[in-house]
Amino acid sequence: MNTSRGFTLIELVVTLALLALILTSAAPMVQLTVKRNKEEELRRALWQIRDALDAYKKASDEGMIKKTSEQSGYPPNLQILVQGVENKKDPNKKKIYFLRKIPRDPFAPSQEQSAEASWGKRSYASPPDDPQPGEDIYDVYSLSGEKGLDQRPYREW
Repeated sequence: MNTSRGFTLIELVVTLALLALILTSAAPMVQLTVKRNKEEELRRALWQIRDALDAYKKASDEGMIKKTSEQSGYPPNLQILVQGVENKKDPNKKKIYFLRKIPRDPFAPSQEQSAEASWGKRSYASPPDDPQPGEDIYDVYSLSGEKGLDQRPYREW
């Protein structure tokens, strides 16, 4: 009586084929989840920077930040939002900070560039349909040429 225990070659091949089928159907779902997470990160980063830009403008309009009559009241660069600016109204001249750090564009073409350089910048004087940098930063946008899951280019978010 020969009772050997184990799997036959056919059973192993069938098992591997089923496993391969399951993995191939799961791969697109993983890619979709990764892209969805990066899009959420982009939304969050855009919201943080735009909120900080608006807070800077509000502080400027309220006279807390020194500006000339020719200036728009928006910051000259993103780094100033992290470095802070002196509060003109505070007798102790404490600084006002708007961001802890500049978030990086998750879809930036190059990961070697700085977080500030990963964003496209639009000046207040620039038209909305053709954003151009200038003396201030009114808005930021993604430099990525990719489209989102909703088929809108990331540049337009």
